[in-house]
Amino acid sequence: MSPLGWPGAVRYEFHVRGRISDTAAASFPELTVAPGATGGTVLYGPVEDDAHLHGLLDRFRTLGLTVVEMRRLPD
Repeated sequence: MSPLGWPGAVRYEFHVRGRISDTAAASFPELTVAPGATGGTVLYGPVEDDAHLHGLLDRFRTLGLTVVEMRRLPD
């Protein structure tokens, strides 16, 4: 268990507005990137802890990507 009480990696899904470029997708090597059903992009995969989650959110922001939804996926 992580110091923050995370039971190891937890899977998250991030819905991003619009289609993202291959270059932007390469900035998230730990996530799987797929087209979203409503024209956006979905990125999903394991998140190790709180610091990793905030790092991902910082990467989205730095790249100018708008996260319209994020959710923890069931185990």
